[in-house]
Amino acid sequence: MRNLFIVMRFTMKEMIRKKSFIISTILIMLLIIVGFCVPKIIKSIKGEEKKSKIIIIDSENIFEGNIELLKQMQNEDYELSFENISVDEAKKRIDIDEIEAAIILEKNDDTMKLRYMVKNTRWIERVPDELIGAINSMYSNMQISKLGLTQEQLKALTPNFETNIEQTKEDEQVGDDNITVMIIMSLALYMAIILFAAQVSMSVSTEKTSRIMETLVTSTTPKTIVLGKTIGIGLIGLAQIVILVLTAIISANVFLDKEMLKALLDMSNFTIQSGAIAIIYFILGYFTYALVYALTGSLISKPEDMQSANGPVSLVAGVSFYLGYFAILINPTSGVSSFAAMFPFSSPFCMPARVMSGLATRWEIVGSLAILVAVVMIIAKIAITVYSSAILNYGARLTFKDALRIYKEK
Repeated sequence: MRNLFIVMRFTMKEMIRKKSFIISTILIMLLIIVGFCVPKIIKSIKGEEKKSKIIIIDSENIFEGNIELLKQMQNEDYELSFENISVDEAKKRIDIDEIEAAIILEKNDDTMKLRYMVKNTRWIERVPDELIGAINSMYSNMQISKLGLTQEQLKALTPNFETNIEQTKEDEQVGDDNITVMIIMSLALYMAIILFAAQVSMSVSTEKTSRIMETLVTSTTPKTIVLGKTIGIGLIGLAQIVILVLTAIISANVFLDKEMLKALLDMSNFTIQSGAIAIIYFILGYFTYALVYALTGSLISKPEDMQSANGPVSLVAGVSFYLGYFAILINPTSGVSSFAAMFPFSSPFCMPARVMSGLATRWEIVGSLAILVAVVMIIAKIAITVYSSAILNYGARLTFKDALRIYKEK
């Protein structure tokens, strides 16, 4: 145990002293701060948002003077006005940006025509469906009222439907939490793998070329070296992530509007249980990839070969991340999502989100964790066994086929 702490301390000091680590931490912190400042900067440049002015023209008096009842509609996006002007006048006022749009009501025999006029249809965000629907509804009600129907008949013509959303499994409580939180959790693990788990491979390959490994091997066991380096780099990575998360939290509270922050990061369904499960998957996910990277680091004899050796591992990590990411984003209840939650290389990205959403059953969590723990133990055994034989290889780069041969021989 003492040797394990010595290797951990040595690895951690080595990581902290690297200029790349210090510079990358500072740069990412600055990017986070600037990123949270962007909405406020844009708002200050654009100034206070004004409501779009829309005029409604009913020159044929189709609504018999009742069109102004639309003023009762409360809307934050647009401001209505009612004027009896010509189409040419409306075009002129739109072109000089006096108004945003004009709604021109026309009637041709029994056909109603509604013209929505803007300066450029390419830059139109959307037609205000709520306003168009209100105009249609008002005209229909006006025509129905002329038929002399009773109140019961009017209610039968215009029923009010009560809509309820239900799920097939009543015992499962699906949370309403914001999916942004889940994506951030998966992204944090992926970044930890890319930034820190890969550092295990780099650390091993660098020490091989500097002959430090000969001293380490004679002083302690390969198992201690592998675990010490993996844990040491993991702790430094965790410390950096905590610093970045704290920076993001402080920046969000300082620069973002409170309502925007609440909508973006809804933590109402984040419980102690879901937090503990997320941490467990984070740790196991990191160890899964870090131990594989330790294996690839022991197979190469030159740092120049590291990128090609780590390529397959990075590819697996990328595919697994996107498998979990799209399973969460597109359809969390699909069979793909269930597979991603059980597959050991993607479950750390997917399962915490399913737990937060209330989609994962207790047995799914237990089964997923059991598979992940078993895979970590198998990878650790293979990595340590191969490491002990391959670590002092300074010749040609070993392949994964050679690694399997060494493991079988041991």
